[in-house]
Amino acid sequence: MTFSLISPVFADGQPIPQKYTRLGENLFPPLKWTGTPEGTQSFALIVEDPDATRGLFRHCVIINIPGNWTELPQAVDTAPDHSIKFIKNDFGNARYDGPQPPAGTGLHHYWFRLAALDAVNLSIPEEVGAEEAWKKVRKHLIEEAAIVGTFEQ
Repeated sequence: MTFSLISPVFADGQPIPQKYTRLGENLFPPLKWTGTPEGTQSFALIVEDPDATRGLFRHCVIINIPGNWTELPQAVDTAPDHSIKFIKNDFGNARYDGPQPPAGTGLHHYWFRLAALDAVNLSIPEEVGAEEAWKKVRKHLIEEAAIVGTFEQ
């Protein structure tokens, strides 16, 4: 079975509903996955905008998602404490911050990348930031699944 990632609120390559952006309610969109690779001990997720005016912009990093999970619910970053850990994004917040592209910059593509990892628990402080944390995550990568949502003002 192929490792794949979907969202019940937007299809791959389609617009992210406004309630999941900083122009709406800024809710983390629900995600679901299938085909977990053999040997997966945990997952990590990054949300990136490669179309940002100043270069690649990271909206969210989550580590230590249990290996037996198959979904992240809506607003997981505001839910009661879980074993999951948020790392500071490029806004400087240890949570999800949705799309908010500057007006007139065209269509932006938001890559949700889910990494299946060979480690149960990564000891990464939230202060290291999204870019550095993802470098550490990639050292444990088994396989990656992705979905792309779009948004523009």
